[in-house]
Amino acid sequence: MSRGQLRIYLGAAPGVGKTYAMLEEAQRRRDRGTDVVVGFVETHGRQHTLQMIGDLELVDRRTIEYRGATFTEMDVDAILARRPEVVLVDELAHTNVPGCRNAKRWQDINELLDAGIHVLSTLNIQHLESLNDVVQTITGVPQRETVPDEVVRRAEQVELIDMTPEALRRRMAHGNVYRPEKIDAALGNYFRVGNLTALRELALLWLADKVDEQLDRYRNQHKIDATWEARERVVVALTGGPEGDTLIRRAARIADRARGADLLAVHVSRNDGLAGADPALLAKQRILVESMGGTYHQVVGTDVPTALLDFARGVNATQLVLGASRRGKFAQVFSRGVGVTTTAESGAIDVHLVTHAEARRGRLTQPSAASALSTRRLLAGYALAVLGLPLLALMLYQLGDLNLGTDILLFLAAVVAVALVGGMWPAILAAIGGSALLNYFFVPPIRQWTIAERENLLALVVFVVVAIAVSATVDSAARRTREAAQAGAEAQTLATVAGSVLRGDRPLTALLQRLKETFGLESVTLLEARDDAPHSPDRRHEVSMWRVVATVGGQPCFAPGEADTDVPVSENLTLVLRGQPLAAADRRILEAFASQAALALRHERLAEQAATAQPLAEADRMRTALLAAVSHDLRTPLASAKAAVDSLASSEVDFDDDDRAELLTTAAESLNRLNRLVENLLDMSRLQAGVLGVSRRAMGFEEVVPHALDELGTPGRGVRMRIPADLPAVHADPGLLERVLVNVIGNALRYSPADRPPLVKASEHAGRVELRIVDHGPGIPEADWERVFLPFQRAGDRSNDTGVGLGLALARGLSEAMDGTLTPESTPGGGLTMVLSLPVAQTPENAPEAMPAGRTAP
Repeated sequence: MSRGQLRIYLGAAPGVGKTYAMLEEAQRRRDRGTDVVVGFVETHGRQHTLQMIGDLELVDRRTIEYRGATFTEMDVDAILARRPEVVLVDELAHTNVPGCRNAKRWQDINELLDAGIHVLSTLNIQHLESLNDVVQTITGVPQRETVPDEVVRRAEQVELIDMTPEALRRRMAHGNVYRPEKIDAALGNYFRVGNLTALRELALLWLADKVDEQLDRYRNQHKIDATWEARERVVVALTGGPEGDTLIRRAARIADRARGADLLAVHVSRNDGLAGADPALLAKQRILVESMGGTYHQVVGTDVPTALLDFARGVNATQLVLGASRRGKFAQVFSRGVGVTTTAESGAIDVHLVTHAEARRGRLTQPSAASALSTRRLLAGYALAVLGLPLLALMLYQLGDLNLGTDILLFLAAVVAVALVGGMWPAILAAIGGSALLNYFFVPPIRQWTIAERENLLALVVFVVVAIAVSATVDSAARRTREAAQAGAEAQTLATVAGSVLRGDRPLTALLQRLKETFGLESVTLLEARDDAPHSPDRRHEVSMWRVVATVGGQPCFAPGEADTDVPVSENLTLVLRGQPLAAADRRILEAFASQAALALRHERLAEQAATAQPLAEADRMRTALLAAVSHDLRTPLASAKAAVDSLASSEVDFDDDDRAELLTTAAESLNRLNRLVENLLDMSRLQAGVLGVSRRAMGFEEVVPHALDELGTPGRGVRMRIPADLPAVHADPGLLERVLVNVIGNALRYSPADRPPLVKASEHAGRVELRIVDHGPGIPEADWERVFLPFQRAGDRSNDTGVGLGLALARGLSEAMDGTLTPESTPGGGLTMVLSLPVAQTPENAPEAMPAGRTAP
């Protein structure tokens, strides 16, 4: 049995028409004769969606009891027993009620797919796991229900249901998305134009990436190597030279001209592990690429043009940017160079050869031959050539009975020994000197500089050529060994640095500390030029022109001129070292350290800016939520009071005494509700500003709870109380405590069933009095307990009924202002219990026998 296919209708936000489009597809398939059933469709009260269901067959939902409430979920077993060809399952990211076989609806869908049933489903972009934090940053609303990206990527079809933000807001204003009383809050909060635009862009970009994956998979399956110009991709090749900045900026301009083009930078490393590029320059160029919105890549290859083109074709690049060759004209005679070779083999990829200031200046990145061995070994090689070869010639001349071939082989062995000790140039000297000694002492005529036979001349020439070739090979091997060892040491050092930086809380400090330990320095300091410091030759020595950004070790350097070694990082940043002068060979790794230090400094400053911006963003979110709460929550009592007063003031209708009393009661209740809301808003503002006045005294719950119930009006009369007569007094502010109880008991009344009103009971425990407000409503999942205390919190984006608004946030704040706590716990049998704990008041009966000196009882 083949696995069923999953088709997902993806939208940027609720209300764009995903469910409607899914139902349209179901109707089309049903009309074609396909067996289609509705497993679960959520209409959210939308009339058009309900009409689109029409006469489609509905599979009965499963009823589940949880915490005293009744919920309905999709019945997977009933669908499996029915075995339709296609089933409609709305809201892919939905979390099932505890008690279901699977925790998530997408897991239910997997069961249906495994059974060979095709599934049509819907999903909003904010429910994708990879975008969860991005969406929360944009909208300020955390998404609790998410689905792994891999589940969506495995779908056979993902169809985007797109709608402009303006059109979606018009749909909402017309009442086609939410009920009328929810419209204003939604438009002012989640459904702002900026939020919807950002969510729409996320949906489009995510779907574009999925299309790219499908295109790459198709090309791989059909072994298509040719470039398909479905999307512009500009690849810039970096050698690690100073011309990289010019190439990156030129490639970025090319990408900008093609809107939506991708910018990729690539560096081809040698596969022998030897260092050929400057890691410091590559690090700086990587930062530059990423700052322009591109990505940096590094590949390994023997042949640079081949590796470069393989990478470009692998990412389906359309344009390739290379720098003009830095080799001189003489070098280009023997090799066409990377640019010319790449252009000749590029095929459909357009190649741009960009000129730059370094063109034809020659490549100086490879170490010179003279630097391959130490000076001591070089001198030892010359000494061996000058002294050893004459001694060998004298010894062979004394023996006298060896033929010329044996003499040449022994001299060749001596030249190889010189090459092993001193490298190529001492070996060349030994080869030339050895040929002269062979000619003088061993080639007839003996002890003359002439050569009588042609074969002997050929043998000496071959000797010189072989000796020079062998010495060059030995020297090259020594140079490569030394380069490989140096590259390995640098790689190990940089890997250690990367690990210490990633594990540290302060990356910049960790980086400087590792640099100090690596080179055994006294201090390492990162200096930054002051904003008003002029660019003058004296700036290096003027302490007043620099400020210390970070330092580790002993006495820091306060200007580059004080340092034993300084490495300029940028125009205004310099890394200075104190302790010992470092060799020029260490300069490259120092520059890599310096570039990473600049990057770490940038990250730290961005983190500081983010930390500074967070309170501002929170304040902005609070202001936005406040406006939404005021516009939404004040409207109902204001409208009720205004309607009652307008009716009483009207001269067109004569009201009897009962009607007049009812209107007055309505106006009074509405104004009281309005008054409570305004007081809550003012108290929350005082709490956040830290200016709330608290006047505590000893008081009993039996005197404040009835006042709170009276303020709640008629609903408060049904609340049951169990307050023991011998309960000790608490130390609290009567007015604030009453406000806490009004908010908490009012919240319990709002969610309690009509036949099971809340219960208020009190008890003493460990020097504190605990008041429990118990309700038997639907309750709140334990994972959301802390979230309900956030001001103006609304849970989810489909309904504003599930939040607790301002009340509980204010109640907790007022409780803590009186040294109390307000915590939730589950009610046995279902529901939520809020526990208010306050300290027992110290009275003469329960005061301690002795107080410490200088202290008084509260």
